[in-house]
Amino acid sequence: MSDHTNPVPSPLRGLTTVVFPVVEFDAAKAWYADVFGVAPYMDTPAYAEFRVGDFQHEFGLLNAPLSGDFAQPPTTPGGAIIYWHVDDIDAQLGRLLGLGATIKHPPRDFGRGFIGASVIDPFGHILALMYNPHYLEVTSSRMR
Repeated sequence: MSDHTNPVPSPLRGLTTVVFPVVEFDAAKAWYADVFGVAPYMDTPAYAEFRVGDFQHEFGLLNAPLSGDFAQPPTTPGGAIIYWHVDDIDAQLGRLLGLGATIKHPPRDFGRGFIGASVIDPFGHILALMYNPHYLEVTSSRMR
């Protein structure tokens, strides 16, 4: 067991890829290319993947009709909620709403400087945003 002041290596070393199964595959690729500001670096008929953010995290879109029973899109927004750090919640929330997302949870203060909000993308997935002081501490220590 560890705490944040004395970390012990974990066998789970970090998130590698987040995958959203979608029915409207081409529309989802175009929408997320707008959101991320980059085209997918991998683009096949069954799967597209983007590398985004400070650590080039991988975000994938799975063409659900081609995946059989492997993964299906949600019938209602739910499942895992993955928060993406942003420097300005209001600006990014407004941008996503302008791209066709709908509000799930408006900005709220989680305490100690953590501010979160979420939207539902046009394909039924929850896309969550967070201003996260811990993320900023980790990135600043790694970029020195």
